[in-house]
Amino acid sequence: MSLSRRGFLGRTATTGAGVALIGSTGMLLAPNASASSRPGDRRPPARVGYGPLVDDPAGRLALPKGFSYQIVTEAGVTKLESGEATPSNHDGTGAFKLRGGGTVLVNNHELGGSLKDTPLPVPHLAGLVYDEGLAGGCTVVEVNRYGRRIREYVGVAGTATNCAGGVTPWDTWLTCEETEQLAGQGSATKDHGYVFEVDPYDRRANRDPKPIKALGRFAHEAVAVDPRRGHLYLTEDASNPNGLFYRWEPPRHWDGGRGRLRKLADDAGTLAAMRCVDASGKHVDDLSRATEVGTTYAVNWVTVQERDARTTSIRKQFQNTDITRGRKIEGIWWGDGGAYVVCSFARKESPGTPHDGQIWFYDPRRGRLTLKLRFGVNTTPDVDGPYDGPDNISVSPYGGVIIAEDGEGVQHLLGATDDGKTYPVARNDVDGDSEFTGPIFSEDGRTLFANVQTPGTMFAIQGPWKRC
Repeated sequence: MSLSRRGFLGRTATTGAGVALIGSTGMLLAPNASASSRPGDRRPPARVGYGPLVDDPAGRLALPKGFSYQIVTEAGVTKLESGEATPSNHDGTGAFKLRGGGTVLVNNHELGGSLKDTPLPVPHLAGLVYDEGLAGGCTVVEVNRYGRRIREYVGVAGTATNCAGGVTPWDTWLTCEETEQLAGQGSATKDHGYVFEVDPYDRRANRDPKPIKALGRFAHEAVAVDPRRGHLYLTEDASNPNGLFYRWEPPRHWDGGRGRLRKLADDAGTLAAMRCVDASGKHVDDLSRATEVGTTYAVNWVTVQERDARTTSIRKQFQNTDITRGRKIEGIWWGDGGAYVVCSFARKESPGTPHDGQIWFYDPRRGRLTLKLRFGVNTTPDVDGPYDGPDNISVSPYGGVIIAEDGEGVQHLLGATDDGKTYPVARNDVDGDSEFTGPIFSEDGRTLFANVQTPGTMFAIQGPWKRC
């Protein structure tokens, strides 16, 4: 039975303020069936996570005792090496090992306006601009092993609404445009709604930005790469009608690698949308139909006929009987042999039961999609405790996953253990209504990088990390 957020917390008070999530080895435990609450077990419940959050005297980030943060970049405050201020609206982030120690990060800036009307745009530097009229893009940030910034510079500019994205097995960042803006609309001089590849190591590879049109033109949110099969999985944050979950299958004999995506023909491979059927063989029109954790659907893939969507958005090219939709299909991350996929919420625009978040796991080997977590509707979003609106997600080197909350009211970073218990990692005390974005650990596990989106701040969080 789906519980309200407050009802769930009442049953899991020993695990901290949170809801249980995914395990890498099994199903999400029911709220009243955790390992510390077996019938007849009188042992005190095991402590999960790092304890309660402690208010920050500086009013920035509340963290558990023993943890600290430093600011890596801040919109309008820190500077790029070319002299301009750090752009605003930090979003999805990829982290890569920096040669010689430390981390290189590629940070999206979700800016959808015109260059001239955006106070803190991604600067237009020669050779790195796709569209001279628009303000979005990515910056590349280098930090040392202690999380201290070394430098920041432009990776790509002149793109639009760079929301999330994903890392590749060949150590590049795929940045996603969450828009369907066409040339001539607003200040756009070129079409948008594409994926671009940014190389965190080779600046020359980022010159003359080229959209990867084989991956379709739609309101891209995030992407994950199957390193074994070469498939790319893409999410769509859209409504009217709700968005789709996509798979791109590469052409035969294509091997991924640095710069190879941009060399693809516009119609290379096969782009397809997900279609689910339940255990009885009945078609599932929308993911909001699932109300029970553990619900599993068989997945088929339906080919997209017109992937550049010149006249009709891809999601509108299908009837509801053709595919399976979802409201705000957002974060995705590859781990445990499959893809963790997030739906942030569902309300009246969805045909099923309202919720404040779902976490799914797609197993490509079995062709199965399983519901790992369902958030009931949060009726008290301004209370510090109930969570809602999961968004960006990444796999933690300490087991489980890290989730960025993008809901109503108080905003958190959440951790989740392999056996399905959750715990708070951070709370935004600067602007409670601004979402967390882009949580990602450094390769050595020393630092968790995460952003508060507006006006735009990247934090490096360090402390006594452990397997939880």
